[in-house]
Amino acid sequence: MGTHPTRPELFLTGIEGLDDSRSWVACRIVRGQIRRLIDVLVAIGFVGFVSGLGAALFLHGLAWATTARNENGWLLYLLPIVGLMVGLANHYVGGRAVAGNNLVLDEIHQPTRHLPLRMAPLIAVTTILTHLAGGSTGREGVAVQVAAGLSDQLPRAARRHPAARRNLLVIAIAAGFAAVFGTPIAGAVFACEVLTAGRISTRLVAPSLAAAIIADQTARSLNVNHDIMPQFPHGYPGVDMMWRIALVGVACGLAALVFVVMLTGVKRLAAHITWPPLRPMVGGFVIVILVWVVDTRDYLGLSLPLSTLAVTGGAVGSTLFMWKLVFTTVSLGSGLQGGEVTPLFVIGSTLGAALAPTLGLASMTGAMLGFVAVFAAASNTPVACTVLAVELFGGAALPYAAVTCAVATTVCSTRRSIYRSQRMAVSLS
Repeated sequence: MGTHPTRPELFLTGIEGLDDSRSWVACRIVRGQIRRLIDVLVAIGFVGFVSGLGAALFLHGLAWATTARNENGWLLYLLPIVGLMVGLANHYVGGRAVAGNNLVLDEIHQPTRHLPLRMAPLIAVTTILTHLAGGSTGREGVAVQVAAGLSDQLPRAARRHPAARRNLLVIAIAAGFAAVFGTPIAGAVFACEVLTAGRISTRLVAPSLAAAIIADQTARSLNVNHDIMPQFPHGYPGVDMMWRIALVGVACGLAALVFVVMLTGVKRLAAHITWPPLRPMVGGFVIVILVWVVDTRDYLGLSLPLSTLAVTGGAVGSTLFMWKLVFTTVSLGSGLQGGEVTPLFVIGSTLGAALAPTLGLASMTGAMLGFVAVFAAASNTPVACTVLAVELFGGAALPYAAVTCAVATTVCSTRRSIYRSQRMAVSLS
C-alpha cells in the first residue's frame, strides 16, 4: 500500500499532474510565495501608515508655525537667529541627514547605510522653525524625508536584502508625496520617475500606489485638509490653442532653469562662508532686507495665497513669480530648511497667470498649467506632473498639462535638476 498524499499534494497532482515528490516541492514553493506576498503587504501597509502619520504631524506643526508668524510680525526679525540655530543643528547633529532628498536618492541608487533615525525629527523641527520666522521654503521634501527616514527602520529590524530596502525607499517617496498633497496617483508616478530622468520604474508603480493611498487616507483621517482646486475650464485643445500652451511651457522651462541656476549659485556663494552654521544666519538677514525692499511679506513661508489667487483667476502682478523665486533660492541656498516643490508651484502659477493674457489665454488657464509645468521642468518629472494636474484640476487638464510639462522639461533639459542625485537616462539636447 502506498502512502496517501496530503490535501495540498492531491490538489497539485490533480491540477498539474505531478508525482508526490514534485508536488511536495511545489507546495513549498507556493507557501514561500504566500509568505513573501504577506511580507510585502505588511511592508507596504507599514510604510503607508508611518508616512501618513509623520506627514500629518509635520503639516499640523507647519500650520501652527504659519499662523503664529502671520499673527506676530516680529517673528520675522528672529529669522537670522533661527538660521543660526538651524545651521548649528545641521552641522553638529545632522551628519548624513543634512543631504536630505539627495541622500534618499543616493541610498536607492547605491545603498550603503540605513538612513539615520534622526533624519525625520531633525528635518521636521528645523523646517517648522524656518517657517515660523519666515523662510521661503516648501514642505514636500520634508514629508518625503520623514517618510523615508521612518520607513527605513523596518528593513533595519528585519535585516532585509538591499534590493528590498531600495524598493521600500521608493515606496516611501510615493507615500510622503501623496500625504502632503493628497494626490496618491501622482505620488506613485513621481516616485518611479524622479529616480532617473527619462525613465519610469514601472515595476514599482503598483506597490507605490498602494502605499500612497494608505498614506493619503491616514493623513486625511488625522484632519489634514487639502485645498479644493477649481476644475480646468476647457475641452480638448485645437491647433490654435496648442501653440499658446506650448509657449507657456517654454516660459515655465526657462523659469525652472533660472531657479536651478540661481539655487546652485547661491549655494556656491554661501560656501565662501567657512563656518557652515553662519550660512543660514546670513540668509536670514538677506530675507529680512528683501522684505524691507519689496515692502510685503507675501513671499514668506509657503506663499499659498498667491497660487490660490492665480488659479482662481485673480489679478496677479507680473513680478510676483520673480520675487518668489529670489526669496526661495536665497532661503534654500543659504541652508534654511524646507522643500522646493511648493515654492515652484507658486512660481509657476503666478508666472502662468501673468503670461496668459499676452497669449490670449485666461489667466486661470495659464496659472493651472504653470502650477505643474515649472516643477515638472525643475525635477524632470513631466509624466508625474501631468498626472498631478489631472488629480488637482480634473481630467480636462490632461492634454494641456501633457504638452506644457513636456515642452517645459525639454527647455530646461534633463541635465539640470533640483535633485543633485537624480540620474540621467537620456539627453534631450
